[in-house]
Amino acid sequence: MSWPPPYEPPTRPRAGGAIATVLMLVIIGIFAVVLARPLLQRNSPVTSGVPVDGGGTVPSGRRPGVVNIDTELGFRNALAAGTGIVLSSSGTVLTNNHVIQGATRIRVTDTDNGRTYTAHVVGYAKSGDVAVLHLVGASHLKVAALAASARVREGDTVTAVGNAGGKGGAPSVVTGFITALDQGITAQDSSNGSSEKLTGLLQTNAPIQPGDSGGPLLNTAGQVIGMDTAASTGFRFQQGTGEGFAIPTDQALPIVRQILAGTSSATVHIGRTALLGVQVSSASAGSGASVAGVYPNTPAEQAGVLPGAVISSLDGRPVDSPGTLTDLLLAHHPGDVVRLGWTDSLSQAHTANLSLGDGPAQ
Repeated sequence: MSWPPPYEPPTRPRAGGAIATVLMLVIIGIFAVVLARPLLQRNSPVTSGVPVDGGGTVPSGRRPGVVNIDTELGFRNALAAGTGIVLSSSGTVLTNNHVIQGATRIRVTDTDNGRTYTAHVVGYAKSGDVAVLHLVGASHLKVAALAASARVREGDTVTAVGNAGGKGGAPSVVTGFITALDQGITAQDSSNGSSEKLTGLLQTNAPIQPGDSGGPLLNTAGQVIGMDTAASTGFRFQQGTGEGFAIPTDQALPIVRQILAGTSSATVHIGRTALLGVQVSSASAGSGASVAGVYPNTPAEQAGVLPGAVISSLDGRPVDSPGTLTDLLLAHHPGDVVRLGWTDSLSQAHTANLSLGDGPAQ
């Protein structure tokens, strides 16, 4: 399988870009994993080496091309953690979108060289739960070996590698089997009640934990066939099976290539994320996005939006739900001027032009 090209950060952000996903800075649920003790007991580490790239074996608990991701969720005063897969020696990293959702700062530690890098979000797709990062100043990184997931069959032995429980350090390793192909699950965001349907997934009985999200699911040759996806604080998967899931490489890599090409679409957002500065939920009566909170020193506060208001339009387009507001905002970038319409708690209508700020990835 061909490698994605190395990412070179643009000198200025691209304009345009849309994606059906989370709320501007409305920090929609922290898909990522709040640093804490592991939620489950892991199996013992694998005791035998696994061939990688056709050359030798890798010691137990170590796989080339795995990084630990730590994020600061500044608007929630929280920390989160996950895992990533190195796609290029110059620092292109694949992870789940929910690992970096709401992150105001991202630090990535390469588990092969032990170095920690600041990371920038290149682009993301919430509907596919895929994000691409660029590690600033990275070079000569060991790269993960990829394989086509089309060859995966039920009963195949697999190994899941990741930052279980957000503990950091050497990756944890668990083994299992592929128990089903082409599975679908619903991911429920507890912060606003929105949900996403993830489809085409690999299902495994390897005990994937929060913190493993974004890590590799390996075949017996040590090649990445999928990206581990685990539920976390603020975000729950409604499948009830107790098993783990992974996004197949054949599903994730086309999104990666689109992001690296800088091509935005209705499902892929490129570059920085526009910030309005409100936390919203479904309106209790009628349609719209109910404002639960307004963050200080943000465009919404400066425009006079207060808690209890209901946002009804953006640039003349109706807002009938928090999800619609998210979609409309993610068609924009920081600095864009938009016209916001809302009704306050006294049922008085307001409109204002405002310049969108620079917010965390959603």
